[in-house]
Amino acid sequence: MQTLTIEGYLAADPSILSAHGSGKKRASFRVLETTRFRRADGTPGERTTGFNCVCFYEATAEKYIEPFARKGSRVVIQGHVENDTWTGKDGVEHFDLRLIVGDIRLKNRRDRAEDSPEGDSGGARTASGYDLNDDIPF
Repeated sequence: MQTLTIEGYLAADPSILSAHGSGKKRASFRVLETTRFRRADGTPGERTTGFNCVCFYEATAEKYIEPFARKGSRVVIQGHVENDTWTGKDGVEHFDLRLIVGDIRLKNRRDRAEDSPEGDSGGARTASGYDLNDDIPF
């Protein structure tokens, strides 16, 4: 089995779904990863790729992803790729790839109010007042 590791941002809040027969919960979400490159003529470019991800571990989905993962959260995911097929309402069979999550790490920043009683981020600001700990807004 091949393992894939991606780092990116959640495109939306994860969906926590229950299986029809067993009632076990799973998390479903989409991760966006942007690659920056330079074209042959020297101009910069970028390409964003979306990955459909599913986490079948009920404890992870319920106790880790559901309470802490939000749209824009930075994540590192390790898992394997599977083919996903389904038949649409129009009777056409669709094919897609999805990443089955084996391990997930959220790289969320804590709220500033939690960092210190005064709400300051701890001196990580430059002279211009720019916070070096700020993530890219997504």
